[in-house]
Amino acid sequence: MAEACRLQVQICYAAPGLQVLKELDVEEGCTIQQAIIDSGLLREQPGIDLSVCKVGVFGKLKTLETPLRQRDRVEIYRPLIADPKESRRRRVARKDGPEQ
Repeated sequence: MAEACRLQVQICYAAPGLQVLKELDVEEGCTIQQAIIDSGLLREQPGIDLSVCKVGVFGKLKTLETPLRQRDRVEIYRPLIADPKESRRRRVARKDGPEQ
């Protein structure tokens, strides 16, 4: 009987004042969601809600059902607090000052 192939992956999460990088061995065919659960990160950081947070691999958005490949880095993204376009408009308006 052949032994199941194992994959080495990383789970990454960052929040203000916190950076987590976990190395994990998972079975071939493991999904992003299963790897996050297996890592124990959801128990350690109860503020992570996978129904709200987006996930990706190496900066590219993926679904929780995406199967992992060898050496993938799973990233859990926090929801944005402010719209980046609106934030930029406010910065530009402050820099330019009032119109005359």
